Amino acid sequence: MKVAIGGPLKLAFRPWVDGLENIPAEGPAILASNHLSFSDSFFLPAVLHRKVTFIAKAEYFTTPGMKGRLTAAFFKGAGQLPVDRSGGRGAGEAAIRSGIEVLERGELFGIYPEGTRSPDGRLYRGKPGGLARVALATGAPVIPVAMIDTEKIQPPGQVRPKLMRPGIRIGRPLDFTRYQGMEHDRFVLRALTDEVMYEIMKLSGQEYVDMYATAMKRQLTEAAKAEKEAEKEAKAALARAEKEQAEKLRAAMEQADRDETGRRSGP
Repeated sequence: MKVAIGGPLKLAFRPWVDGLENIPAEGPAILASNHLSFSDSFFLPAVLHRKVTFIAKAEYFTTPGMKGRLTAAFFKGAGQLPVDRSGGRGAGEAAIRSGIEVLERGELFGIYPEGTRSPDGRLYRGKPGGLARVALATGAPVIPVAMIDTEKIQPPGQVRPKLMRPGIRIGRPLDFTRYQGMEHDRFVLRALTDEVMYEIMKLSGQEYVDMYATAMKRQLTEAAKAEKEAEKEAKAALARAEKEQAEKLRAAMEQADRDETGRRSGP
């Protein structure tokens, strides 16, 4: 990944980095980042000397055909781990297991506490399951990371990326060993996650929204659907009104014709 993508990526986009010294030279650590773009998982590893392992849905590794094999090879080379999202608790449990395995090998594990990309560039509430449980199970330090302007490089739906400089701010490691043994306490999980999100907010300068990004995406989808339905209904109402107006005009013309015929045939 660093050879095939990292070098050209840094050459083309010239990302700036602040706080690189906060990444330990060795040993396990969790990189908890905001999530603005699909490219976040490439820009962050590209600027680090160490390997960072993220997780990706298993479909990227199991799609048949030549394209599927190339995709699987790319994600394996980029240090992604397949996560099967099927089953009872789905991606959450799979991500936790994967994260623990990576950290037990003394490596860096990357995770997005928001759980999905921000739909509007703001910072959303972190999900307490994955990040907090992995941190408490391993005792690894959590390093807050802020991606800057990556959503402007390739917004959703845009194929060609825009050449501009993204930024990466890396905060100081956070030690949560004081909470070890309390991974089943939901208040501890919430407190740990909120502390990390606060640090990410300070690094990124993003507006914080106290709701999950997935919920906001549902709201936006429902609003777009409602707007589309309203537009469709408005067009239908306009068509009905135009039809009624045409029928009234036709009836009036027919009545005028009858009146004229009556006048001509009168005494």
